[in-house]
Amino acid sequence: MTSSPASAGFVPPPYPYERIDRFKPLADRFDGGLIDFSIGTPCDPPPPAVVEALGSSGAERGYPPSVGSAELRSAVHDWMARRFDVEVPSEQIAACIGTKEFVGTLPQWLRLRRPDLDTVLYPAISYPTYEMGATLAGCRAVPVPMSPTGGLQLDSIDPADAARALALWVNSPANPSGVLDDLGAAAAWGRAHGVPVFSDECYIEFTWADRGRTILEHGDEGVVAVHSLSKRSNLAGTRVGFYAGDATMVEYLREVRKHVGMMVPGPAQAAGAVALADDEHVAEQRDRYLARLRRMAAILHRWSGLDVPLPDGGFYLWFHVGDAWEFTERLAREAGALVSPGDFYGPAGSEYVRVAVVQPDERIELVADRLGIGA
Repeated sequence: MTSSPASAGFVPPPYPYERIDRFKPLADRFDGGLIDFSIGTPCDPPPPAVVEALGSSGAERGYPPSVGSAELRSAVHDWMARRFDVEVPSEQIAACIGTKEFVGTLPQWLRLRRPDLDTVLYPAISYPTYEMGATLAGCRAVPVPMSPTGGLQLDSIDPADAARALALWVNSPANPSGVLDDLGAAAAWGRAHGVPVFSDECYIEFTWADRGRTILEHGDEGVVAVHSLSKRSNLAGTRVGFYAGDATMVEYLREVRKHVGMMVPGPAQAAGAVALADDEHVAEQRDRYLARLRRMAAILHRWSGLDVPLPDGGFYLWFHVGDAWEFTERLAREAGALVSPGDFYGPAGSEYVRVAVVQPDERIELVADRLGIGA
């Protein structure tokens, strides 16, 4: 007896970045092998004091607090006050295991709280986990169209979708485009429609066209800011993130997440507290990324003849190429370099590619050498 299609369960789609694995062998003919710009994995070291804290805290011996240690939450409070001039009480701050798990699991927690709602609104060109998180929770994932300048077209949201919305995601600086969105407008829209707004701000320290801005500058009512140390402090492997904002929303999420053991490892929390107290290493990392963006943009422009603009924020180049998969394959063949086709971030990005400048300077220069491009 065979099951009918109607009885079939959820079948996960291919993970986006595995779709470009077939291009990796094209780099085998090059000395030095593949140079991977497809995933935003930091390559630079965190500060020695952070590594020291990771290995010497003694916090590995017991269960860490799910909401985050007092030291970590105090460091978050001080960082937000120092860098963005916002005061967030420690009880309105909680830790998460990096931010991807927070993004991916949020809709199921929100739907438990409001089972009468079933929709997650998210940018039409964006990090794939906004959509997948909604899908995994059995929710409707509804993309919000982007304006010509790349921000959310909030006035295009169907009132029927707004009435069913559990949440609106906004991301600024945006992945993949680097656009700086109007966070004040998003907060105002959410309050006017009774929709919680979750602001993914993990690239906030790499804002080029303005100072770093958080949605919490516009008050905490109905909004939650989500942050990660993965990019800021090159700690992607430690999985340290946090969320802060609306008191009622943060309290609910803190409590429900306890029941499933959402705990950042104790040594990682200790390292995170040290990292947040140090702004100097972030300034150095900013200089590295900005130099790499400029150099990689120049290399790709000279090779392709295409316009490769610098982003307003983040460490990705995002530019129009026409046939993104053809461009990706050609660059892999001619330079042994791998980038991401734009349809990973939504159908609206299908004619673009994303280049994450997360390779050391010497690897970027190796791309230039392979393409016959001088300094």
